Amino acid sequence: MIEARGLTKQYGDVVAVEGLDFRVLPGRVTGFLGPNGAGKSTTMRMILGLDLPTSGAVTVNGRRYGGLVWPLHEVGALIEAAAVHPGRSAYHHLLSLAVANGIGRSRVTEVIGCVGLESVARRRVGGFSLGMGQRLGIAAALLGDPGVLLFDEPVNGLDPDGILWIRTLMRSLAAEGRTVLVSSHLMSEMALTADHLLVIGQGRLLADVSLGEFIDAHSADEVRVRAADPEALGSVLRGRGASVHREADGTLRIAGLNSQVVGETAANHRLVLHQLTDVRASLEEAYFRMTADTVTYRAASPGEARNEEAAV
Repeated sequence: MIEARGLTKQYGDVVAVEGLDFRVLPGRVTGFLGPNGAGKSTTMRMILGLDLPTSGAVTVNGRRYGGLVWPLHEVGALIEAAAVHPGRSAYHHLLSLAVANGIGRSRVTEVIGCVGLESVARRRVGGFSLGMGQRLGIAAALLGDPGVLLFDEPVNGLDPDGILWIRTLMRSLAAEGRTVLVSSHLMSEMALTADHLLVIGQGRLLADVSLGEFIDAHSADEVRVRAADPEALGSVLRGRGASVHREADGTLRIAGLNSQVVGETAANHRLVLHQLTDVRASLEEAYFRMTADTVTYRAASPGEARNEEAAV
């Protein structure tokens, strides 16, 4: 388990992380989400003892990372996959980590096979692709067979087969009772991988809930309808307080009424429906709604950029 209590990190006048309180529990994949500059990387670095908190504390299984005698046996992490000497082979990079942590050579061979690098294990890392480097970083995280694992953007550079593999791996590690914390900007992957979410913005905790609860609390579901007379149906539904948007193909997007009410209303007014579908909001939509006011780096849309150029 990972536990933070009042975790704060300040760089001069800049507060990168402010008073975080959370627990990452074993047996589930916890997604760690937030905009760029929200403090995710700083938080993960403090968990691993790479940065010291200004105040508060974060522990792994009740102890600070710096107090662990054999850290790789307890915590595995993928933070900077590229932080490997380019002249070393994958095998010798992992072997050096193993020797320093009292891990046998057989485990090195085992994790190389686990991540699919057998054919390039003796090649220099400097010639690896981004995806191969990610696999090597994951192998290093798994080396000590730890009970706690941290992954920062683990699918970066992986092909579709690799993405499916790491998703399956993380879920299987959690199913074994391990603690798994994953930071990612890919909402589609988090929706398929995470059981629980920690969301931060501008260094502060915004949410600590299950994936389903987060989507339910920060999204607005819609009903999509295709009707023989969309104009008449839209008018009737607006009269019942619904928000109605008509798409180019005539499909109506209804917010504010559920599908049962929409269907019954159409029937009462003898309006023929061709299709009636509930549409549940995605994790991405819910995430953007929650973090909209905490984005530090926001680019102008193409339309805004053109307007600014015209004004100049």
